Amino acid sequence: MTLVADALSCAVRLENVHRTYGSGEAAVHALNGVSIGIRRGTFTAVMGPSGSGKSTFLHCAAGLDRPTSGSVLLGDTELTTRSEAQLTELRRERVGFVFQAYNLLDSLTVEQNIVLPLRLAKRSFDPAYLAELVRSVELHVPLDRRPSKLSGGQQQRVAIVRALVTRPDMVFLDEPTGALDSRTAQQVLGALRHAVDRYGQTSLMVTHDPMAASYADSVVFLADGRIVAELPRSTPDRIAERMTHLGEW
Repeated sequence: MTLVADALSCAVRLENVHRTYGSGEAAVHALNGVSIGIRRGTFTAVMGPSGSGKSTFLHCAAGLDRPTSGSVLLGDTELTTRSEAQLTELRRERVGFVFQAYNLLDSLTVEQNIVLPLRLAKRSFDPAYLAELVRSVELHVPLDRRPSKLSGGQQQRVAIVRALVTRPDMVFLDEPTGALDSRTAQQVLGALRHAVDRYGQTSLMVTHDPMAASYADSVVFLADGRIVAELPRSTPDRIAERMTHLGEW
């Protein structure tokens, strides 16, 4: 299955991407001819069983890993031909990341953690925009507090604001609610959904949780390194049913 949108409307495109680890009989084909376009201003969830290629998909799309073959484009920028130094600069300037581990530095305050990507890129930040982002994700904590003094949900909100503060072309999220209880996870997902709706922030999230996926505009299902199904925004029950019957689709 290929899901390629009009090139001009895509924030990220993968075209016939293969990723193989090892060689010979020991080779593992993590991705096997994946083609997809992620439309700008949309929230896409990626699901699949363990070993389906979800993490490899995200890593290739974000320029964290190189495909064995195929093409990956961020906007009109081809990633597969870039050097590691160029990819590092590109990720810093144009991509945001949110992971299951919050990856916050306790030696820095909340505000310092948030603006760190801008400082690394030697860019100034707009205090008014920072304040707006903090309000939009309902991060009701003093910005001079250390991350270790925050709850898990608050720390993940800090990570989301940090990912958004650079106004990136794309935000990639790898199991962002995996370490949170269900109530906190729903609050964090609501904040992500708000960022898409308010700022038109293109986001791609890998998750195993049908409830988390229900916040996305569409859910893409992987199996054996291939895209095997897509479901428009739906309920957790419908998403779970599709996951259960992937082999039939």
